[in-house]
Amino acid sequence: MFLKKISLFNYKNFSEVSYDFDAKINCFVGKNGIGKTNVLDAIYHLAYGKSYFNPIAAQNIKHGEDFFVIDGEFEKAKRSEQIVSSFKKGQKKILKRNGKQYEKFSDHVGLIPLVIISPSDSDLIIEGSETRRRFIDSVISQLDSTYLQQLIQYQKIISQRNALLKYFALNHVFDNDTLSIYNEQLNQLGQSIFEKRKHFLNDFIPIFNKHHQAITGSIETVQLVYESHLFENDILTLLEHNLAKDRALQYTSVGVHKDDLSFQIENYPIKKFGSQGQQKSFLIALKFAQFEFVKKQSGEKPILLFDDIFDKLDETRVSKIVEMVNQDEFGQLFISDTHPERTEAIVKSTHQSYKLFNL
Repeated sequence: MFLKKISLFNYKNFSEVSYDFDAKINCFVGKNGIGKTNVLDAIYHLAYGKSYFNPIAAQNIKHGEDFFVIDGEFEKAKRSEQIVSSFKKGQKKILKRNGKQYEKFSDHVGLIPLVIISPSDSDLIIEGSETRRRFIDSVISQLDSTYLQQLIQYQKIISQRNALLKYFALNHVFDNDTLSIYNEQLNQLGQSIFEKRKHFLNDFIPIFNKHHQAITGSIETVQLVYESHLFENDILTLLEHNLAKDRALQYTSVGVHKDDLSFQIENYPIKKFGSQGQQKSFLIALKFAQFEFVKKQSGEKPILLFDDIFDKLDETRVSKIVEMVNQDEFGQLFISDTHPERTEAIVKSTHQSYKLFNL
């Protein structure tokens, strides 16, 4: 997978700009607030159909304008793939592949394998379970389109069941027959989602542990622990046991939409007991594991985005990245950094082709 060219029109702080890429490592350098991260986000946008940092499309339009366009040319399996994402205020976002518009954005997920490592990844530790579920789901969905469709359908039924519970409470009525139809559908979809998440983590966790040991020198023991109601019982039974609670709360309190991935160090939550350095190592290992997992499953090296991470890493962690690049573990890299000299020194040491873009 190789990005050959990208053009931005009215995207965030850019009016109109184009970049051509013919090197393995591409570095965007310059002062803070100049738009380095925005270029990386535009690349992410073409892979996922949305921004990594702000999924609200209207807020990605340059101030004073009413639309944006991102146009990228990729090479995949020796074939050219043109991906265009555009949005105009008051209209639906459009995503096109080789001139043909997608009916469903979900059909695009997985075409452009890509992993981003960013300071905002700390949200995975700081924020609630939804952020960590999204991480699991994004990795699996890149490789399993059926899983993505099951997720979409499951969320749709959860919304319908919650609306029904609110209707019952508002009108002081109850219809178990209608509720049981939703329960059956949630049970079928939820069980499949649970099994796929469980299977994924069985494969993913050893890869994560390997990368964490390499980064830290095996001086710490960390754990990824999958937490789900479905380890206790099937969804149908859980929904029946929690019916009174759901009616009182007016929403569905059990199911795979409540799953979590616990991040632990020495069997304690890393959020509370991990230092900043330990948390950074944990997150980088997590993203390296994502990269390796996607590479193994898809058979191609994902594009890798390093957003402003050299400023947050010590020499040991930077050396680990350089070592992996030297071993040709990675495909095409895109880096943003505030220090041109530092960036050039790091990429030079990889002995790979590189190009610096001064913004």
